[in-house]
Amino acid sequence: MKTSYALNDKGVFRLAKREDMPRKKAWMIRVLAVVFALIVCALVIVVITKQNPLQVYVGLVDGAVGNVRRTWQTIRETMILLIVAVGLTPAFKMRFWNIGAEGQILVGGCACAAVMIYCSDKMAGWLLMIVMVIVSCGAGMIWGLIPAFFKARLNTNETLFTLMLNYVATQIVTFCIVYWENPVGSNTVGIINSATKKGWLPQIGTSQAYVLIVVIVLALTAFMSIYMSKSKQGYEIAVVGASQNTARYAGISVRKVILRTMAISGAICGLAGFLMVSGSSHTISTETAGGRGFTAIIIAWMAHFNAVSMIIVSLLIAFLQQGAIQIASQFGLNDNASDVITGILLFFLIGSEFFIQYKIEFHSAKKEVK
Repeated sequence: MKTSYALNDKGVFRLAKREDMPRKKAWMIRVLAVVFALIVCALVIVVITKQNPLQVYVGLVDGAVGNVRRTWQTIRETMILLIVAVGLTPAFKMRFWNIGAEGQILVGGCACAAVMIYCSDKMAGWLLMIVMVIVSCGAGMIWGLIPAFFKARLNTNETLFTLMLNYVATQIVTFCIVYWENPVGSNTVGIINSATKKGWLPQIGTSQAYVLIVVIVLALTAFMSIYMSKSKQGYEIAVVGASQNTARYAGISVRKVILRTMAISGAICGLAGFLMVSGSSHTISTETAGGRGFTAIIIAWMAHFNAVSMIIVSLLIAFLQQGAIQIASQFGLNDNASDVITGILLFFLIGSEFFIQYKIEFHSAKKEVK
């Protein structure tokens, strides 16, 4: 299908969807997008700081992998982005536009924090950890099922519904923070169980605190890849996403698939909240999700829901984000500078997808514009 647009009185151009671009060429376009993004970022910082562009690149790499601690922080961020992208994949393949990952992460993390606060002295460590996982996944699942129920029953707009639930989740977390203030009046929960470390995800080795997060996320990614491509339920998700009428004709219960898929999507995002609270920050705040739910949407779409591609894209974005934080700090920029740099990088990456999906064809003005 081609759409024509008039440029001027001398010609027109057409946006034509590409049939199938070779994977190698598609990745080459993405690499070029990253290169151009880095050049633009360097120019912006040079204009502001009058520094050598090479120092900007060095700062970028140093911020992401400059030492062991920063390397593991980049790996941790990669895994968190990856698990959220994996959680969004089933819903998106079903064409259920789940924009509520932020809220699902927050309620999962809040539920995890509640168990850590109230149950740490009542359970053995291993049992506490199991309960935290179950409660976090359950909270995320419920948060995903709410819009799924109304979509399945009343055909409500899931984009707006899931988006608004993000704000509700933020207010719930705000209420809990005020209720759990430690010390009172501080408007913060503080590090939970800092003395006993009960409920903290076990650390493997002396400096590798995030190894278990890596293992959990990669195992879940592999499982979901198999689930989506090989299982009957994965096939049903694909059919519902292609055409709900076709699914009904084939005897598939569309309502059941919507509810089940969003339960899975929400549970995985809730698990991401568990990993952030138990395995990383050991506290809860309204910034626990930190925009990762929205960034993961970009990752899932750019990777076309392919597990291996999502790992690569997650690593790339985490690398650029961590490097941008270092650049902002190194050159004395304000706290929002790293977000601006990350925004430029994401803009180019998203733009590259346009040229992968579409091509511009120029034609003579003599041809009829349809």
